[in-house]
Amino acid sequence: MKIEIFADAQTVAEEAARLIASEARSAAAERSRFVFAVSGGHTPWVMLKALAKEDVPWEKVHLAQIDERVAPDGDADRNLTHLQESLLEHAPLPPNQIYAMPVGSPDLEAGAKEYASVLEKIAGTPPVFDLVHLGLGPDGHTASLVPGDPVLDVSDADVGVTGVYQGRRRMTLTYPVLNRARRVLWLLTGAEKVEMLKRLSKADPTIPAGRVNQESALVFADRAAAGEG
Repeated sequence: MKIEIFADAQTVAEEAARLIASEARSAAAERSRFVFAVSGGHTPWVMLKALAKEDVPWEKVHLAQIDERVAPDGDADRNLTHLQESLLEHAPLPPNQIYAMPVGSPDLEAGAKEYASVLEKIAGTPPVFDLVHLGLGPDGHTASLVPGDPVLDVSDADVGVTGVYQGRRRMTLTYPVLNRARRVLWLLTGAEKVEMLKRLSKADPTIPAGRVNQESALVFADRAAAGEG
């Protein structure tokens, strides 16, 4: 795992956008498409706004969700709501090339299987993302892989459903598909991330984030998250 430290959260977001754009151009040239997945959070939304201004072959981009809260369409809790506001309103990404998790399904487990099938159509069997963007919670969670939830033990499915966490059930990508990604990009900002960044850098398996493959991982952190603020 490589860690790069930048002055502040804004710079982290902008540098992440530049990296994603570069990866998109390379993947489009090599494989005719760029398939990536994003998590929620303030810094990622800034990143996606910055990405909209970059040189990206949008017609070859396919965007999936890392995780999503079970909430109504348009709800402020939904990552998709912010994804639309930060990227889709500013970039010419074809609407049919963004893939929303079906958290409105009356059967969430069936919805998870449906989403796994969607991933196979856009990223192969088994699905391999060109890049996944992850965040890191103060409790060590990433995606919606949260401490103590049975979803942590899912090894035979690429999409799972959690119990209630911070008031909502969630749909999330699981370790198998995250660990097949060609590139993992972590964005960490804020002083509350200092301890967890230390544990992540040691691949601490006692936190959910520590179980993500670090072979192709890159961390973009601000000085505060790196303990230099």
